[in-house]
Amino acid sequence: MTTETRSIAPRMTRDPQELVPELAEVSAALFKATGNRTVPRTTISLVQLRAGQIVANTYLTVLHTGFLRKAGESEERITAVSSWQDAPYFTAPERAALALVEGVLQPSTHGERVSDEVYAEASRQYDDKALATLMLAIGQVNFFIAVALIAKPVPGRSFTDPWA
Repeated sequence: MTTETRSIAPRMTRDPQELVPELAEVSAALFKATGNRTVPRTTISLVQLRAGQIVANTYLTVLHTGFLRKAGESEERITAVSSWQDAPYFTAPERAALALVEGVLQPSTHGERVSDEVYAEASRQYDDKALATLMLAIGQVNFFIAVALIAKPVPGRSFTDPWA
């Protein structure tokens, strides 16, 4: 029986923010925009944790799990994000947000990724500004998905920390 050994070393040895200092401004602007208090920071972190799980990226999963722990979230809620559909720990707005990020990131065999039904539920749970904020939060994590998948940072090392 043969086992494949995978490298867990980062591909990039320097933080992209060191190499492209303008990234700090972009990152700060995204955190400011998503931190406008129309969507709870916890909901945003739940969504971003789910995004990390969907793309199977340990760095993002560890990062957002840590943010949720710092915010005082229970281990049950954090653990259940991967199976949120049948978990009793999430509110209707959180469920709508989680369905939205799944729609964006998972391919659909039935047409549009974000169905009219998913959008309608999200718009029932969030006013226009909150829904726009949620879209930005999903875009924010998508921006960092590219960094995480390409650079392969080591889990536990944070480029940015919105809870600081």
